[in-house]
Amino acid sequence: MTTRIEARFAALKAQGRPALMTYVMGGDPDMETSLGIMKALAGSGADLIELGMPFSDPMADGPAIQAAGRRSLLGGQTLAKTLHLVERFRETDGDTPIILMGYYNPIYIYGVDAFLAEALRVGVDGLIVVDLPPETDDELCIPALEAGLNFVRLATPTTDDKRLPTVLGNTSGFVYYVAIKGITGTASADPAKVGEAVARIKNQTDLPVAVGFGIKTPDDAANIGAVADGVVVGSALVNTIAASLDADGKATDMTLQAVTDLTTDLAAGVRRAGNPS
Repeated sequence: MTTRIEARFAALKAQGRPALMTYVMGGDPDMETSLGIMKALAGSGADLIELGMPFSDPMADGPAIQAAGRRSLLGGQTLAKTLHLVERFRETDGDTPIILMGYYNPIYIYGVDAFLAEALRVGVDGLIVVDLPPETDDELCIPALEAGLNFVRLATPTTDDKRLPTVLGNTSGFVYYVAIKGITGTASADPAKVGEAVARIKNQTDLPVAVGFGIKTPDDAANIGAVADGVVVGSALVNTIAASLDADGKATDMTLQAVTDLTTDLAAGVRRAGNPS
């Protein structure tokens, strides 16, 4: 059975352009605004949405996403509420792929079987769990694949040719290439180096390769999109949301418009890029 993620990448390949994948934190700054943000992303050009599962120890996240997670947790967001957020989004959007991204601890506490069942029920399409290496595939990856969810693995600049086949082994949907070393939101991606890395990954897999970390502007999206099957923008969107909030961290009349404006510009950027596939 083809997942929404696989269908979306296939459709975009046929169109000759890369995907725009946007990341936002579930429940930031509150449930209703978060739902509005998801709808705004899909309505202004995002092809896939990564939805963060807030966690109190986000070791791979930079300051912007850490702050978003803190706002979300302080607002009472839980994994159950994040799943409900997807369910509400699906009431009006049955097409946009949703990938939950985060850490294993909340899933483990929720219960793997219960989590996978609920994720499927509400319309989640894939998972990115950054602290589960391939050696732990029996924990979540394989059960997720057997349930019909894509499990997306990260490759990084330090993933050498010896390690890469292990990383790719049970990956499905797409491969997420982390363009820079370190945490999110701290540097800009180098298109030349990214192009070399994407080509190296594609020598070992037929999966699409999406590139994240260090993509902040429409020009970044165009330049990286020219050498990849997708570009992922997270910190720039999260910063845009943060900048629109009032002094108490609450949404304002500017919040949804700010998200719409940036996403529209990023979507125009990826549409300037040619797809190498």
